[in-house]
Amino acid sequence: MSSKFFTNKESNSLFEKFKGIFEYQNVSCFDALVGYFRASGYFKLRPFLEKVPEIRILVGINADSLIAEAKRKGQLYLENPEKTKEEYLNFVAKDIESASYDSETEKSILQFIGDIISGKVQIRAYGQKNLHAKIYIFRPKPFNQHTLASVITGSSNLTDSGLGTYDNANYEFNVQLNDFQDVKFATDEFEDLWKDATDLIPADISKLKSKTYLGDEKITPHDLFLKMLVEYFGDSAIRDKVGSISLPDGYTNLQYQADAVTEGFHKLLKHNGFILADVVGLGKTIIATRIIKKYIDKNGYNTKVLVVYPNALETNWKTTVRDFGISNYVDFVSNGSLHKIIEGNSINYQKPEDYDLIIVDEAHKFRTSSTTMYGLLELICKTPRATVGNDVDRKKKVILITATPLNNKPEDIANQIYLFQDSRKSTLEGVPNLQSFFADKIEKYKKLYLIKDHAELVSKVREIYEPIREKIFSELVIRRTRADIRKIARYYEDVISQGMTFPDVVGPNKIEYQFSPEQELTFYDTINAVIDQLGYYRYRAIEFLNPEHAEIYDNAQLISLQLSTIMKTQLVKRLESSFRAFKKSLYRFYISNQRMIEMFENDKVFIAPDIDVNKFLDEGREDELEAKIEELNAESPNNQIFKASDFSEEYIKGLLKDQEVLLEIYERWENIGEDPKTKKFIAEIKKSFFDKKNIEKKLVIFSESKETVEYIAEELKNIGREDVLAISASNSKQRFATIRKNFDANYPEKQEDQYNIIITTEVLAEGINLHRSNIILNYDIPWNATKLMQRIGRVNRIGTKADKIYVYNFFPTSQSNDLIKLNEKALKKLQGFHSAFSEDSKVYSEEEQLIENTLGNLQPQEEVDERLQYLEIVRELFEKDFQQYQRIKKLPLKSRVGRFAKIKSDVAKEIISQSLENTVLCYLRNKIKEGFYVANDKNCVEVTFYQAVKLFEATKIEKSTAVFENHFDAVNNAVNQFKKVYNTIYTVEDYDTSNLSVSERNAVLFLNSLKDLKRSFPAELSDEFIEMIDASLRIIYMGVFRKFRNEISNLASKQKKKKMPLEKVISEVNQIMNRYPIANIARLDALRAEEENQPKVFEEPKIVITETFA
Repeated sequence: MSSKFFTNKESNSLFEKFKGIFEYQNVSCFDALVGYFRASGYFKLRPFLEKVPEIRILVGINADSLIAEAKRKGQLYLENPEKTKEEYLNFVAKDIESASYDSETEKSILQFIGDIISGKVQIRAYGQKNLHAKIYIFRPKPFNQHTLASVITGSSNLTDSGLGTYDNANYEFNVQLNDFQDVKFATDEFEDLWKDATDLIPADISKLKSKTYLGDEKITPHDLFLKMLVEYFGDSAIRDKVGSISLPDGYTNLQYQADAVTEGFHKLLKHNGFILADVVGLGKTIIATRIIKKYIDKNGYNTKVLVVYPNALETNWKTTVRDFGISNYVDFVSNGSLHKIIEGNSINYQKPEDYDLIIVDEAHKFRTSSTTMYGLLELICKTPRATVGNDVDRKKKVILITATPLNNKPEDIANQIYLFQDSRKSTLEGVPNLQSFFADKIEKYKKLYLIKDHAELVSKVREIYEPIREKIFSELVIRRTRADIRKIARYYEDVISQGMTFPDVVGPNKIEYQFSPEQELTFYDTINAVIDQLGYYRYRAIEFLNPEHAEIYDNAQLISLQLSTIMKTQLVKRLESSFRAFKKSLYRFYISNQRMIEMFENDKVFIAPDIDVNKFLDEGREDELEAKIEELNAESPNNQIFKASDFSEEYIKGLLKDQEVLLEIYERWENIGEDPKTKKFIAEIKKSFFDKKNIEKKLVIFSESKETVEYIAEELKNIGREDVLAISASNSKQRFATIRKNFDANYPEKQEDQYNIIITTEVLAEGINLHRSNIILNYDIPWNATKLMQRIGRVNRIGTKADKIYVYNFFPTSQSNDLIKLNEKALKKLQGFHSAFSEDSKVYSEEEQLIENTLGNLQPQEEVDERLQYLEIVRELFEKDFQQYQRIKKLPLKSRVGRFAKIKSDVAKEIISQSLENTVLCYLRNKIKEGFYVANDKNCVEVTFYQAVKLFEATKIEKSTAVFENHFDAVNNAVNQFKKVYNTIYTVEDYDTSNLSVSERNAVLFLNSLKDLKRSFPAELSDEFIEMIDASLRIIYMGVFRKFRNEISNLASKQKKKKMPLEKVISEVNQIMNRYPIANIARLDALRAEEENQPKVFEEPKIVITETFA
């Protein structure tokens, strides 16, 4: 028996009912009353409506929102027909925007619009109250008790899913009634509503069409290029006013700084942190302080901020924060005192969980994740906030400040990013697993030493760093160089108008020196001995302990290798610095080695392997490091006393062999003669360093060695220079005021000229202005290339009177270059830095290249950030032609244009290595991901923003051509690729549980093995402990505390060797977990569990714009 009800199951659908009625009944009038009406649904019915003379469609709008708006204003809701019309037309425009992108759907939309304009269909919108009813009335003419008519009512709207035209369509519940009284009642109700509804006339629908991509407006390729930029940069172009807060007296509101404040604040909220990496001298401290103030305003007045800084920057930070009136919200801690916060027993500091915002100045000091200092900072940054203000995210906000965030390797920048991003669950679109992203870059970097050709080296380094720059830095880094500011007219005009200037950097200029033949031979033999002959056994004692003592020191071989490598490096660097520095280091090594031999003779050997080597290196205290190694090896703070028989015989033999080599070198250096570098230096002092290009007759000299600083200061005094100031870590604080009075162009009080030459170690490479000088001499080249950047930044700063900065470098001798490959190492570091961040000027040699479109340019121009240039196009449009900006912004989504492929042939070959003929260029996005694609009907490739913008770029005079007809398949190919990548990245799991590193895998296996023991040992493994294990696993999978996974992995290795009892294992696991906020994270996990178990809903990508290439 046939039922009157139907539900869209199988063939029992609304569409089939419609089909039957239109085919077998005489329908002269069709009325539809629906809450939602889509053109796609209309198109399915259109063939049946061809011969129906009278068609009326009555649609509802979202009257609830209008009623609520009236209530908020304290008004009675009275329908405004114009508002009703606008509401419906906007709904239809959005429907067209989100409709499927194919030929059939497009025809249906155009058919619907055409039918209304021609009068075939009448349509009205009802706005007096919400319409939830769905009624479809089919009447003949005449309509009476003797003619067949029908009414269908139920839950189905006039949409594809409501009609049931495809599998898995909506479940609906509808009924068909054929009784005359039922149809008449429905008709009467419809007539009453129709009478009170707002008519949509053909002119309204024509206006609607113009609001969609199907409108008749002529769009040019240049329009679409601007649309791409406006959509990509969002409101970046109009954030300027937000950053223009009032500043304290004495501070200048520079436009480039105001833009950095607004852009930085946006990144802070979006990604929980960012890196402020403007080149030295552009005012990063002021920018950061303005962002702090802005964050306090947003989060509320209980906000607590922690500023982490090296000692040299203390005065500058405290002064700036005080000037901005936010001292009550800010605590200060030096790099070396982070433990005071973790210990939680200092009245001067909050607990880690009580801070909301962390500022880390000179953040490149935290580039190595294995250091104690890094581990402490990671703990502070990653511990969730105990209380939240208006910023309700539990994760802290972090600003890293550094002009030189990249030091040696890709992991340097990765480690810094991990201070505010989870390494395996990032906030970055397209790169959810940062650890996997960086892994292959790190491996490629390790192989660079095999490359001999400089041009190939530059190419390979660029290959490593370009993806980092495009995918990571574009989102997480704000960096402007002086070249950027010069290039952007608005910035440069602002700087000039305020009486400031940016000098050009001339150089680096080589200063080379020659050895005598005897010195050359000694030098060669010394290098050979230092690198190849010495075994550095003095620093490898624990490596040669007999097996019964081996377990006392974990990683004995690694520690020995590190210490011996450091001492080897120190000797080579001292050799490059000065004869004086090398002879002193050599003598200390000789004495130290002899001391160890004497310990063996006395049968009492003290060993002290515990030393924070990186701390000394990070702070530039390398002379102190050498002394500390001697001190610890002699005093043995671990109080381990061994007998000679506790070591293998090989060890004492190695010590004796080293002593023979050291004695031979020492004796030869006793008669080495005059240092030719010093001789050349004195000559240049008299000749070129104080000529007319030296504006204020001031000279800044840097050396890595305190002994070299003291030595050349003596030599200058010997030639009658009494205006020499020698600075090292031992006197920098005491002489701070003197330095400022004599060398800081921004010193507000009376400047002095008691000292005109300052010779300093790295202690003054940051945190102080020395820009009364426009001449800088690097007496020795530091192996750490970022120190070179920092050194030059002391004189290349806002406020200098000079229009040129001159950089001079003493170059290592050819022998040294050949043997230790210093040149290749420095080039590798600097090219990595330039490729990733770009830099104002060359700092090492003429062979170094800044990023250009081609390789091999040995006279590079200053690098500019392309992204900034494109952003400035939008900002200029907004400022200078707001009407055009508004027109471009209002261009509907799905806007498209046809172009000729030959216009972009060269660019296409560079980017995709083939022609663009018969392809489409698509810009797609949803709330989580956006992407750019080049596709045809068979293939699709995703391109970066930097590549896409070059393809979209067009001149104002370029004419468009017709969009080719079969482009729909190509666009949908791009959409499918977007979905494929999206599903892989975002919807499989909350975080990546594969692609684990060795230490992560070991830690996970170990913790899971403990969980597996729960059944056998329920008393020992409590439920609370298992919850902590689960939280620990989540932390490892997400990459929150990277040092945590290493500690668990090390415990796993220890357990494998020693087979500790379960009680001991649980105790050690608890000790590790108690050093981290695991319990707090476990509690937050429980609170989030219900929310996170909600099913994820995929958001279809929107087609922003499309170009076809004929």
